[in-house]
Amino acid sequence: MYQVDVLEAKEKLLELIEAVMRGEEVEISKDNQPVVKLVGIPPVSKKRWPSKAGSAKGMVWMSDDFDEPLEEFKEYME
Repeated sequence: MYQVDVLEAKEKLLELIEAVMRGEEVEISKDNQPVVKLVGIPPVSKKRWPSKAGSAKGMVWMSDDFDEPLEEFKEYME
């Protein structure tokens, strides 16, 4: 990890972002006091759930009257 001043960070933002993307951490300071820390965001796996057809079988239930009109909305349905 290394530390840069706010003014230097403003001038070298792209370089700092590239350093963070390589795994480094950067502290930005103002008046020799750290105020901001740049850290990378870990990559997110795009495949979170199994994509096999039928893999959720038995996990979802729907009542028999699911698509019947609601009693509260009968006057709007007429």
